[in-house]
Formats: sequence, structure tokens, C-alpha cells
Amino acid sequence: MDLPSNTPLRDPPADYCPAGGRRWFRPTEGYDAGKRMFYTDLRTPAAVQAEPDFTVLLVHGNPECSYTYRHVRDALLASSRPLRIVAPDHIGMGLSDQADYEMLDLHHAANLRQLVRHLDLRRVVLVVHDWGGPIGIGALIDEPERVAGLVVLNTTVFPMPADGYTYRNYPFPWLPWASTARLVPDALWGGVAAAVVSHARPQGFAAFSRLAATWIWRHARGRIAPGTPEHVWSQSFRTTANARSSKRNVRQTPYWGHGYRYRDARHGVQDNHAYYAHIQQQLPRVWGPQGQGIPACGWFGQWDPCGKDSVIAQWHAALPQMRERTYAFPDVGHFIEEYKGAEIAASILALPLAGASPSGG
Repeated sequence: MDLPSNTPLRDPPADYCPAGGRRWFRPTEGYDAGKRMFYTDLRTPAAVQAEPDFTVLLVHGNPECSYTYRHVRDALLASSRPLRIVAPDHIGMGLSDQADYEMLDLHHAANLRQLVRHLDLRRVVLVVHDWGGPIGIGALIDEPERVAGLVVLNTTVFPMPADGYTYRNYPFPWLPWASTARLVPDALWGGVAAAVVSHARPQGFAAFSRLAATWIWRHARGRIAPGTPEHVWSQSFRTTANARSSKRNVRQTPYWGHGYRYRDARHGVQDNHAYYAHIQQQLPRVWGPQGQGIPACGWFGQWDPCGKDSVIAQWHAALPQMRERTYAFPDVGHFIEEYKGAEIAASILALPLAGASPSGG
């Protein structure tokens, strides 16, 4: 594929972007002004000649890219509903330009907000996973009228509760996720991504250690086959710049939702305390029952801090309407979209959106 960006992922799989959906956008404001941001923009056959019922905006997290939504996307494309599906790659991930500083949620949200305004997306069903939660919600929380529905996949925008799993003791107390950014060299980070995105299902320490070692070794030796999902995750972080930006997200995990402050070598002190406080204040006010009361749905793999009951309870307190459409799976890990893509798509189609036809899912 001929790519105008400087991504290290030069040979993505054929299904990375279905025919006709490849797009590029350049932010004009902020630290990433002028960089190339990749996104797919697709319509179901029923939406080619007719106005879409709604637009599904798929916002990914770390260490992944929009390709993690391929199962959700393909199930939506097979629907007879008139739908538009937009899925960007954040800067420093996937097919977008490489990062040139260590990025967090508020930086990616600034780029996503510009893309949403550029496309003038309305009647959006916002689907968010992992850091895509604070990125997607943070991008749209001050333009809440654009959003018609919310689908939450193993993410949170609230202060991470201290009970049970946290990123200081998950997946194992002696090998917590928060420590991997310090322990794993930049050159091997893509191997970690290949292991966790495609294979982090519930398992014991010995099996997990063998898994991680296998994919790190394959990444180091260049032996992850092109065309595979693991190749996508690993190659996206083949460069030091992208690896360090991705690892900064990992360093933030112990402070998820509480706020985090660090010094970037290029842009100085970065601080998202106010960013999170604003989201937490606005979310129930604009999208809860006293605001728009948008339909909301939650999917949670519970072998993960973002999937535990106390996190789900925080979502229910802010958006009580999510209670009747919450699905939790003890036998699934953090990357639930890798395992429940078709079911997640069905739940998107079933959301009771005002003015949208429920037929033909």
C-alpha cells in the first residue's frame, strides 16, 4: 500500500481498510498540526444513496490502532441499515504519522476533535475502548449534541478504584502492567503489543510469561508474519518514537482517572488533572438522565482493572441508562473487541436512538 505518512507499518493487511474507505486528515492546531492522521470512512450499501441513520465513531486505545475494531466494523458493514463508520488511527499508532513527543489522552483528543469538526459528524454513536474512553469522550464532551449513543468497552474516565485488579497488580503482582514500560526496552515494545492485544486472555503466570517471551523474540528477530494482527500491533511500534509515546500511556495507568503529570522532552510539563475533572463533571450532566439521556451500552472483559465491578458501578452511577445494557465476561481480558466483535456490533444496532430505524440489523 502506498502510504503518505511516515508510519513504520508499511505493509498492513488487505482488510486494514476496505475498498474506498481510506482517508487522511491533517490537524491544523496543537502539537500535531500538519501531521498526517489516517482514518477509514465507510458506508453500508443502504447509506450510499440515503442519509445514514447514524455514524459509528470507533475510537481505539493503546497499544493498538483502528484495526482492533475490524470485527465490529465488518459486522456493521454487513448490516442492511444505512450507517456511516469512521475509525481513525491516533498519531503514533497504526498508519498515522509517527509521534514526535510522548502523547496522552488529551493530546489525542485534541486531534480527534479537529477530525470530528472537519467531517462535521453528527448523530454519532461513540464507541470507545481503553484510552479511547478518555480520548473519545474528552473530544466530544463539550459538543455533546453531536453524540446520540455511547458504547463503552473496557475503559473508564473515572478515578480507578483501589479494590481488586489495578494496573499496579495486574495481570500479576510481580509483573504489573504499569512496570512494563520501565522493564521492556523501546526496541522490543512491539513484541509486547503483539502479545497483549491478540493474546491477553485469562491465564496463569507461567503461560503468560511464555507468551510474552515468544512474541518479544519474534518481534526482535523480525519473524512476525505480515498480514497477521500481531504484525500490525508490533510494527506500529517498531520505531523508538512510537514506542516511547505508547509507553507513556502505560506509565499513566496507575493514575488512570485521577490525573497525571509528567515532563515531555519536547513540550515540557504535561498535566491532565483538569482534563479528567472536566470529563467527570460534565459526563453525567450532559449525557445522563438530566441531560440528553443518550442510550448507553457497556461491554467488559473482567480479567482487567477496567472491567471490574467497581468500575462498572461508576459508569452506572453516571449513566444509569447503561444498567440495562451492560455485559460482563469473567473469561475475557482487556481487549474485548477481539473476542466479541459481532456481538458488540449487534448491540450498537440495537440502541434505541431517537429517529433511527431499528429494522434490518
